Amino acid sequence: MTKMPAGKATATATATAMKETSSKAVEAALPEDRAALLKLHRELRHRRDALPLLSEERADTVIELARVEVQVARIERAMDPPLG
Repeated sequence: MTKMPAGKATATATATAMKETSSKAVEAALPEDRAALLKLHRELRHRRDALPLLSEERADTVIELARVEVQVARIERAMDPPLG
């Protein structure tokens, strides 16, 4: 196993911490209404499509898209009447 230089290890740890912080901020900042979520979803799709394949930014955007889709699903599930 090779050791990373101290500066690179610190930079990696900082980048990881920033991603975790930004993902928590995105999760907390998701709108509660379906129309706003769909607008955000559209914007994220456009951003994803403009980014290079296999880039970290694209991967992060895909994760954000998934969070938005989960929130939309929660809202839509709550809109459906219970079966019975």
